[in-house]
Amino acid sequence: MSTIIELTAEPRAAKGTGASRRLRHAGRVPAILYGAGKEPAMITLDQSQMLRHLENEKFHTSILTVTVGGEKDQAILRDWHMHPYKPLIMHVDLQRISATEKIHMEVPLHFVGQDVAPGVKVDGGIVTHLMTEVDVTCLPKDLPEFLTVDMSAMHINDSVHLSDIKLPEGVSITSLTHGGDDLAVAAVTTVRVVEEEVPVAAVPVAGEAAAAAPAEGEAKAGEAKAGEAKAGEAKKAEAPKKEGK
Repeated sequence: MSTIIELTAEPRAAKGTGASRRLRHAGRVPAILYGAGKEPAMITLDQSQMLRHLENEKFHTSILTVTVGGEKDQAILRDWHMHPYKPLIMHVDLQRISATEKIHMEVPLHFVGQDVAPGVKVDGGIVTHLMTEVDVTCLPKDLPEFLTVDMSAMHINDSVHLSDIKLPEGVSITSLTHGGDDLAVAAVTTVRVVEEEVPVAAVPVAGEAAAAAPAEGEAKAGEAKAGEAKAGEAKKAEAPKKEGK
């Protein structure tokens, strides 16, 4: 069963971007409380308190008792908006609920038994989470804080589906109730190792290496002889000049 958390709110009359900005500067969060056949109420909540609540997973699936001017309503957190880069809540939507009317709510999935699953422990597979939360339908009193997904018996290439999740009494998975596909929630798969091809440098055959050595030596010898020939020609060219003097 979901936890019940109390929130104290204050009514607000001013609307618009400027008014909301002033509220946030004053440490308040502009919010709206709607539903259950009542008129929507424009309210404000404490900024620091709401930041702490949003960090707690349980808060997102809790029944909230919202007190506004002495009047109490049961509600759930339906939506909220954060500043793009500051730890600042921009707006909160709270939906009133009735004890006799079913609600649908996103509930987190908790995966257990992954480390002892044969596909992981014995076969060295890896676990892939395909979903982290699921939408459920139930009465407010039956709303679970989370759903448990048991993976302890899974082997390589096994997967667990929505229909495999054990549900508390009075709780159903919304998509399955409306004829949706029985989607996979998690799977154990084989680790794929991609081997890169390493280029191999060409190694000369022993005979080729032996033949290359003399050829290289002959080339160097040829260069030396060419240098000597040029030097000799230069000396012969200078000789007549000296006799003429």
